[in-house]
Amino acid sequence: MFTLIIGGAASGKSALAERAAQTLPGEKVYLATMEVFDAESRARVARHRAARAGKGFQTLEQPTAVDLATLPAGANVLLEDLSNLLANEMFSPAGGGAQAALRGVEALERRCANLTVVTNEVFSGGTDYAGDTLSYLAELAWLNRVLSARADTVIEVVCGLANVLKGALPW
Repeated sequence: MFTLIIGGAASGKSALAERAAQTLPGEKVYLATMEVFDAESRARVARHRAARAGKGFQTLEQPTAVDLATLPAGANVLLEDLSNLLANEMFSPAGGGAQAALRGVEALERRCANLTVVTNEVFSGGTDYAGDTLSYLAELAWLNRVLSARADTVIEVVCGLANVLKGALPW
């Protein structure tokens, strides 16, 4: 089962994804894609880890090349999040671009029992962008479309409310 959860900043998408993953039997892997650069990002990772404590997740940090992640056989994987993964693949020296992000998600889908991918809705801000930011947004929009077509379930989260756009709630 492949579930894509999309929402804006602080919409509740991550909390919903965690709740959904917790209902699944078997091992649960939280595949974190945030690249740690400084004290602020280290503190953010520490807050996220503390928030997940006791929820049954094994956390694996993998900012790029998620297809190479070492996963238990048949694990349930929560990828948090596609937006960070894409940024890392596009702008990190270790990155391979948008196609690498897509290949990574496709490889995860083949290797795990259930895959839940969290992604951001960043297209409603009404601001004009240029250069690298515009390229990033175009690639994220493309990835969201491609993965929405592949996913069994697509959920948009707005104000903490789950709006099922495709499929059914997985719990």
